[in-house]
Amino acid sequence: MSLATDLAPAISALRAGGVIACPTEAVWGLSCDPENDEALAHLMRMKERDPAKGVILVAASIEQFQPWLSQLPLALHAPLAASWPGPNTWLVPDNGRSHGLVRGAHERVALRVTDHPLMKALCEAFGGPLVSTSANRAGEPPAMSAAEITSIFGDEVACVVKGELGGNAKPSTIRDLATGKIMRP
Repeated sequence: MSLATDLAPAISALRAGGVIACPTEAVWGLSCDPENDEALAHLMRMKERDPAKGVILVAASIEQFQPWLSQLPLALHAPLAASWPGPNTWLVPDNGRSHGLVRGAHERVALRVTDHPLMKALCEAFGGPLVSTSANRAGEPPAMSAAEITSIFGDEVACVVKGELGGNAKPSTIRDLATGKIMRP
């Protein structure tokens, strides 16, 4: 069975507006279609997350982020290209492309090109970026296994994608693209 076949239930769930759980670089995450109102609202309820906080978008390649980067000055593309793929999330000025629940109360959107093979394959099979946020309720530690996903969220998750964590000791570094300031080490 190919990876694409293995991902078919997850892609189907995403397209139907579901929230899926999958391993990421450091922790288990929750993903959904970043343009689906119902999926984003369900994700926020599941996590008991303040919608003002926003969420991270992950992509398989910088090309998948072109709609979000279309008005970004060319000089600001260099740090992105130099650090992606990898555990680097950049806060990029929102050009009006981002859903309000993705951006939250911010004027920037958090973007990362993943180097995790499974997350990359999910984004490729979906055909674009996905929301990626830690799989936990607000204030709780993130899930570190599929069993914890089931224990925490039960049937709130439409699909649990089998796979391994990427081996990073901590979630991605978050930096402001305009200032270079590290927001999360």
